[in-house]
Amino acid sequence: MTSLLTARPVETWLTDMDGVLVHEEVPIPGATDFISALQSSGRRFLVLTNNSIYTPRDLRARLLGSGIDVPEEAIFTSALATAQFLADQRPHGTAYVVGEAGLTTALHDIGYVMTDRDPDYVVLGETRTYSFEAITKAIRLVAAGARFIATNPDPSGPSQQGLLPATGSVAALISTATGRTPYFIGKPNPLMMRSALNRIDGHSESTVMVGDRMDTDIISGLEAGLRTVLVTTGSTRPEQVETFPYRPTVVVDSIADLVALVTETQTETHSETQEDDR
Repeated sequence: MTSLLTARPVETWLTDMDGVLVHEEVPIPGATDFISALQSSGRRFLVLTNNSIYTPRDLRARLLGSGIDVPEEAIFTSALATAQFLADQRPHGTAYVVGEAGLTTALHDIGYVMTDRDPDYVVLGETRTYSFEAITKAIRLVAAGARFIATNPDPSGPSQQGLLPATGSVAALISTATGRTPYFIGKPNPLMMRSALNRIDGHSESTVMVGDRMDTDIISGLEAGLRTVLVTTGSTRPEQVETFPYRPTVVVDSIADLVALVTETQTETHSETQEDDR
C-alpha cells in the first residue's frame, strides 16, 4: 500500500467525513489519530462533505463532540463550493434557496441576496424539512427561467430511523416537473476537488483523496487527477469494488490504516530537513 502512495510525495490530503471519520456522530476507530497525525505533520488537509445543512463551525462542533478536533478552516462543504462557483459565475447575484443555514450563510458571505422575485438562480440544498410550498416555488421559478443549481446529487442520506430523501431526489422531482436539470456542484463533480485543492494551495500530483464511496469520492478524486484511497467503513463494500469500471489507488479497511503512512512521511520530511540543515 505505502509504495503506491509514496511513489510520489504526498503533500496534501483530502478526506470525506461521513463513513470515513464518523458514522452519524459516532467516531470511526483511528479517525482521531489520523487527524492528529496530519496536524502534527504540518501537512495541509481538508475534510470534505456533500452535506450542505451545516456551516463549518457547526461541523467542527459536531466533530469535536465525537472527539475529533478539526479546525473550522479545514472543513469544506458542498455549500461553500456552491457559493464559490456562483461568486465566480455571477458575482453579487440573487438566489431563491431551498436549504439550511450552511447554504444560506455561505451565499450571504459572498454577497448574494436571497429572494423569490425573479432570482438569477434557484439553489437547492439539503434540508430535513423539505416543504411542498418551497418546492412548488422552486419549480415555478425554474420554469420561469431561473438557472437551476443543486449542491450535490446524493439521492438519500442516513438517519437513525433509516434513509432520508436528499438533494438528488428533490432535484429529480423539480426536473421532472420543469424539464430542466440542475448543475450539481458537489461530489462526484471534480469541480469540488479542484476548489478544495485551490483552497489549500495543493497540487493534484501530490494529493491523496480518502473516501468511502466509489461513485462520489473515488471517481471525483480520480477525475481531478488525485491518488485515491477507499476505506470500507462506509457505503461501498469490498466485494462491490470490482463492479465499477474504475479502481481506487488503494483499498484499506479503515482510516486507521493510514495513520502510520502519515507518520512515516512526517518522519521522512523531518529527516530531509535535518539533512538540508547540515
